[in-house]
Amino acid sequence: MLLRQWFSGFPGIVLIGALAISGCSSDRSSPPDEHKPKPSAATGKPLHKEVGEASWYGPGFQGRKTASGETFDQKQMTAAHPSLPMGTKAIVTNLDNGKKVEVTINDRGPAAKEDRAIDLSGGAANRLDMKNDGTAQVKIETKSTRK
Repeated sequence: MLLRQWFSGFPGIVLIGALAISGCSSDRSSPPDEHKPKPSAATGKPLHKEVGEASWYGPGFQGRKTASGETFDQKQMTAAHPSLPMGTKAIVTNLDNGKKVEVTINDRGPAAKEDRAIDLSGGAANRLDMKNDGTAQVKIETKSTRK
């Protein structure tokens, strides 16, 4: 009886209307981020391929927190990239000498005003033999987006 009285008035109409409307909702996912790597087919083709200038960073950032929350260690094979997801494994190739290194993206950068594609840790820059020059033309390829 009490339930019948409650549903017969204005609150009942509002409740029934709210239930009816909530049943009509749909999942409106946002469109995919164009900067994120696209899923790869079983072909082994890179998810992301980019050519640009690389620089490196090290001693002044040693021990600081990266954008991923990790502590920066200049001896590790890590890098900063403006848009690749954190944890992405990337193969960076020095186009001047052909040397390659696999890095994990764990930071954001380089600064847009620097017009660079990637900032490498000192350890990665050593492997590419570009530390003395400070910068190098590189190719960046990814095949995995997780550590």
